[in-house]
Amino acid sequence: MGSVETSNKDTNGSLLNKNPTIVFVLGGPGSGKGTQCANVVEHFGYTHLSAGDLLRAEIKSGSENGTMIQNMIKEGKIVPSEVTIKLLQRAIQESGNDKFLIDGFPRNEENRAAFEKVTGIEPTFVLYFDCPEEEMERRLLSRNQGREDDNIETIRKRFKVFLESSLPVINYYDAKGKVRKIDAARPVEEVFESVKAVFGPKTEKAN
Repeated sequence: MGSVETSNKDTNGSLLNKNPTIVFVLGGPGSGKGTQCANVVEHFGYTHLSAGDLLRAEIKSGSENGTMIQNMIKEGKIVPSEVTIKLLQRAIQESGNDKFLIDGFPRNEENRAAFEKVTGIEPTFVLYFDCPEEEMERRLLSRNQGREDDNIETIRKRFKVFLESSLPVINYYDAKGKVRKIDAARPVEEVFESVKAVFGPKTEKAN
């Protein structure tokens, strides 16, 4: 593993000099993460980084890295943590901001451990949108009108994956007192009031 270490030294250094505020945003499919991330960006001046969007953008760019990612996804393989982390690092360095919402990552314990090892950074806290499965299901089905039958199974599979993979990450950070749990079953405005309370005084300086 030595080679991975050395290849990360440079990117590592500049990341650490920046000492960014990192907030991991986790929640099941349909928990309203995207909407709330947009609100935080607008009110508190964070940069929103979605691991999935970064991977898609890399594929679109047609780079060698993008082709490799695309082939892995086609073959149903999981993109290695290091690949996603490098994309996140690059986005952090190029953004010029020092406050980031990282959405949909880490997806599992391996992602989490790799992120901390590669970047040397722990998140300031984890924003966890807690929403009952029935509510997330209802939201997703109303979003996909007319395609309910072929989707309900896929949706339930996604919930199962979320529970099995992401809950250990949430429990890990919870034990360190870093999880800010938001009841995401309420209307968007009410949920954002709770989110604002989490980001409130300390980060109000954004505007």
